[in-house]
Amino acid sequence: MTSQPDPTPRPSARPAAGPPSKPPRSAMTMRDMLVALGVLVLIVIGFGALSGSWSFAPTGPSIDPGAVPVVDAPAELGRLAPLMPFPVRDPAVPAGWRMNSVDQDPVTGGGQAVRSGYVTQGGRYLQLLQSDASEAALLTTAAGQAPVPGRGPVDVDGQQWVVYGGQGSAAARAEPVWITEVTAPGGNPVRMLLTGSGNEEEFRALAAAAAGATPLPR
Repeated sequence: MTSQPDPTPRPSARPAAGPPSKPPRSAMTMRDMLVALGVLVLIVIGFGALSGSWSFAPTGPSIDPGAVPVVDAPAELGRLAPLMPFPVRDPAVPAGWRMNSVDQDPVTGGGQAVRSGYVTQGGRYLQLLQSDASEAALLTTAAGQAPVPGRGPVDVDGQQWVVYGGQGSAAARAEPVWITEVTAPGGNPVRMLLTGSGNEEEFRALAAAAAGATPLPR
């Protein structure tokens, strides 16, 4: 007897499951983006900590003084002194400070400036400009074209400095600017400008060292 084919339909085999599809960009939630941003921040912090170039402080990040380059201050300032039309000084900064830059720049509006940078023992940065330019020209060089309100004079060891900005208002420069004029016996007057992220104690230390320094040989 010949068997007849079974007419009952049989279920077909299911296709193999592929990899899960990536959700569309629109499906990303705010929580997903915050998690991704947090991971990125942790990676950046990890690299910074491993390099040892900065550390965290409650008042903000600070520079590791041991990680910055060091400039031979007497040699570099002594090299520039004969080239300037004004006496150049080498401040005797506090122990633990590091001088990490020296250069020479023309000042917009006329005059020359010798610019030197210092990293304090606390990891903050200060800059000193010595120049024959006017006070207005130096202030423009330090703060750009934005108006910088004056805060009044500050006395450091008998030397009067005029302080600008640094109060945190919208019109003020975030970093303060201190300017004074120093005249040595038989020498041309020199204007000095201080600016940077240092605190008032560090500003006063550099102001005293700069104004009290003896001009280098020319």
